[in-house]
Amino acid sequence: MHAVRDQGRSLDAVLAGLGDLDDQRDRSLVQALCYGVLRTLPRQEHLAGALLHRPLKRADRDLEALILVGLYQLTDTRIPPHAAIAATVDAARILGKAWAPALVNALLRRFQRERARLLDPPDPAPEVRWLFPRWLLEQLWTAWPQHWRQIVTASNARPPMTLRVNCLKTTRTRYARQLSSAGLTARPSRDTIHGLALERPVSTAKLPGFADGLVSVQDAGAQLAAELLDAQPGERVLDACAAPGGKSAHILERVGGNLDLTALDVDPVRLEQVRVNLRRLSLSARIVQGDATTPGGTWAQIRYHRILLDAPCSTTGVIRRHPDIKWLRRPSDLPALCGVQARMLDALWPLLVPGGILLYATCSLLPVENEDQIRAFIGRRNDAHARPLEETWGIARPYGRQTLPREGGPDGFYYALLEKSG
Repeated sequence: MHAVRDQGRSLDAVLAGLGDLDDQRDRSLVQALCYGVLRTLPRQEHLAGALLHRPLKRADRDLEALILVGLYQLTDTRIPPHAAIAATVDAARILGKAWAPALVNALLRRFQRERARLLDPPDPAPEVRWLFPRWLLEQLWTAWPQHWRQIVTASNARPPMTLRVNCLKTTRTRYARQLSSAGLTARPSRDTIHGLALERPVSTAKLPGFADGLVSVQDAGAQLAAELLDAQPGERVLDACAAPGGKSAHILERVGGNLDLTALDVDPVRLEQVRVNLRRLSLSARIVQGDATTPGGTWAQIRYHRILLDAPCSTTGVIRRHPDIKWLRRPSDLPALCGVQARMLDALWPLLVPGGILLYATCSLLPVENEDQIRAFIGRRNDAHARPLEETWGIARPYGRQTLPREGGPDGFYYALLEKSG
């Protein structure tokens, strides 16, 4: 928690470094506590501030992070209070601050005594009430005046676990029966043809045939990309920003692998995950490290029938899967992100054959990264026009369509189809 709050590190990266946790139960508990604290961070910070007589020094922010973990256990878990308090006090001893255990013990016990009063402040700040940073609340209020409450509520909840059935190896109906035989319940995803939403999340080790490539884990909103791109057998396809490879795999699965597909990403470490995913699914593609803002090398000499640009963005549509986004992202990040998106659109467009299709995608909820970006691009290009999306999912925008996070439904994704004249 200290690494995320004060060092700006992503939660995924921090958790990946916990190599000393050999017991899977310990690892699962650490992950659950960190996710929970980050989902409810303004509430825990408000409680800590109300309980402390004066703010802790900056050098003691690690202790403050521990206090937040202790408070979260008392407010939002079924861990017995005496166990949560004792464990947090024990952890305080590890920090090497002789005075810390007594402070933590007194603070958490006081919370238990005054719990009702502390959890019901008379006029909570918007951040405490909605568990979102104010700047992002204001963005959502402006962009989605009729939907922002739904967005915030869903983004603060635990996400559903959605599967994508590999149509090369089985069918959705047949795999649902396999799940049922394994004691797992799933329902067909409403908006996709290959999706199954599990009633409760499980590890991939418990999914029948996962190692054999029968199924992948992929949000229903992300599964829409391959369906919209609609690549045809034998076409040349570029998946720009492809890592970790879920969309590349789905594109290949839909046409029996009969594609000349290039999976591009700037990050060599994340490209290795593309290789792992395609290998498990018995699929193949040309995997290339490269920068979509400055095409160069062999991949840039090919002309593609279809391009998927899953552009870097604020990731505000997937906060329920990555709650640290709420606290790591800043409003000052948006201009730089929008600049990268525009450069990628301009750089990749010449690689598209006349009559070709580019699918622009983000997992953002902010119009400045979505329809505003497409409007500006069309204004710069006289050979680009947006295809209307006659779909029933999501919400129609001036250009493209947007899904919003909702309980049991997809994450927040934006899609726009651009066709090249000629």
